[in-house]
Amino acid sequence: MGFNNWNSTHCRAEFNEAMVKGIADIFVAKGLKDAGYQYVNLDDCWALPQRDADGKLVPDPVRFPNGIKAVADYVHSKGLKIGIYTSAGTKTCNSAGFPGGLGHEKSDAQQFADWGIDYLKYDNCNNQGIDAKQRYRAMRDALKAATETTGRPIVYSICEWGENKPWEWAGEFGQLWRTTGDISDSWGSMLSIAKQNLPLAQYAGPGRWNDPDMLEVGNGGMTDTEYRSHFSLWSIMAAPLLIGTDLRKATDETYEILGNHEVIAVDQDPLGKQGTVVSSEGGRWVIAKELADGSRAVALFNETDRPQHIATTATGAGLPEATAYRLRDLWAHKDYNTAGAVSATVPAHGTVLYRVSADARWASYPPATELGLDGTALTEAGATDQIETILTDLGRTPAQQVSVRLTGPEGWRIKAVSPTRAASLPTGSKLATRWQVTAPTGAAPGAYELTVGADYRSPGGTKATARLVSTVHVAVAPPSGRSYASDLSWLSALNGWGPVEKNTSVGESEAGDGHPLTIGGTTYDKGLGVHAPSEVTYYTGGRCSRFGAQVGVDDEEGADGTVAFEVWADDTKVASTKTLTNADPATALDAAIGGAKSVRLVVTDGGDGITSDHGDWADAAFTC
Repeated sequence: MGFNNWNSTHCRAEFNEAMVKGIADIFVAKGLKDAGYQYVNLDDCWALPQRDADGKLVPDPVRFPNGIKAVADYVHSKGLKIGIYTSAGTKTCNSAGFPGGLGHEKSDAQQFADWGIDYLKYDNCNNQGIDAKQRYRAMRDALKAATETTGRPIVYSICEWGENKPWEWAGEFGQLWRTTGDISDSWGSMLSIAKQNLPLAQYAGPGRWNDPDMLEVGNGGMTDTEYRSHFSLWSIMAAPLLIGTDLRKATDETYEILGNHEVIAVDQDPLGKQGTVVSSEGGRWVIAKELADGSRAVALFNETDRPQHIATTATGAGLPEATAYRLRDLWAHKDYNTAGAVSATVPAHGTVLYRVSADARWASYPPATELGLDGTALTEAGATDQIETILTDLGRTPAQQVSVRLTGPEGWRIKAVSPTRAASLPTGSKLATRWQVTAPTGAAPGAYELTVGADYRSPGGTKATARLVSTVHVAVAPPSGRSYASDLSWLSALNGWGPVEKNTSVGESEAGDGHPLTIGGTTYDKGLGVHAPSEVTYYTGGRCSRFGAQVGVDDEEGADGTVAFEVWADDTKVASTKTLTNADPATALDAAIGGAKSVRLVVTDGGDGITSDHGDWADAAFTC
């Protein structure tokens, strides 16, 4: 657990001695040290591009005027540890060409130990095609020798990007190994990396960890809901927790996420097991992790862009049969009893994280309940839609004096048209309430929050509440006739790298940095440029009959891209392609979408990771 500057600063001038010392100060002042964060790690660009006459690495005198040892001493004075970076190649990954460790392993390792370094991240750039095991073994041996001469152990982080399946061999060399390419501050990137790391649970254990890369929490490319999912997933995967945001600028919400002691305890549990996937159908993930005290952490993770009911049971998570269980909500910090059901209606891109245990005191906790919401998440200005809220008692004890409410933004009309109260709900019973919801006539297109709340009491009189926040989109249907997708406003757009682009390929960084859409040598003026995994959703309001496009891997990616395209009308897949590569010409995709309220354009990575997966929806158009 610790900090690395790269995700927030890259190689910019703000990465310097003052920043590193400031982060160490914040670890102490903000309680992050007490929460378990130890390492303050320097990434690329800390050195000069050339070694000195003796072949030694030279710290950049502008960034680090007092040298690395002085910074290390300062970090150590705070009761913390310090890490550093280099590459298992001739140069590091930055284009400035900083010196790598290949051929200099003994000298560099000794230099790091002499400076007081506690952690080494060893990257994979400019490796000259030399076998990965050979390169990473050489630095392991050098670190071991340096430790023997200085008495300073150095954690060895193997950043090989998962290219040679390091989970199968790197445990002999280091303490953690990257299982994926680099993360970026986007939902698509985080999701893709989590999916690549989740199947590798069998290779993790105490002192040998799968590393799905550093945290992006707080960097601004995702919502707080998505960042909580990011932190929850990394924790249930027993992943290293390396903060990647500039804590000097972090919000209170970012500190609340990063400092959640109960979630951190799941990550740092001494049993050292990575969570395993119980189920994942339809983007509804259940992941369970055995903990040292015999309890189970259970993550209910919603990959989709709409609320989903996600459920398992205590026995399904690995616990023995019992009359009832304690259900601890690790984000709400509340205890409940459950008869065995472990479920929640999880908001779009959200995660509910529970700790479930066979607790003899279960009856002292109020019954767990699940709040659900069924009905349209899409409407139009001035339209009235019906929504049903459902409160279910999951507990072994009844929920009593139950009441529910539904609230929305100012100006929205919300009216209950069935009962909102119940005297008692026994185990498994439901209170279903129908509501009429009307958006104001002048409501602008966009996302609006609807909040479902419930109040109830346990048999002993303890008050309890439940709350679910959902999103409803006010949208405008496409005009009659044929409309290019790039001329319409989408409801949402998710992308693996960079933003979805209109009429250009995706450039992977800022908006507008792409190139002309080109597939198989043919250039297209209209369309969408995406990077897998990607999902672009349009509102069609039941008024469109067909969608069509020419699809393929953009020519700019050489021979590396592999993607597959899907068209979904509401919840039904209505068209798809095989996995396409750069060798394939543009493929015509035509889909019947009659009656659908929304259409999702999905691009997957072909099952082999997201490297170079630039997909083009060329000439994409709706007929309405």
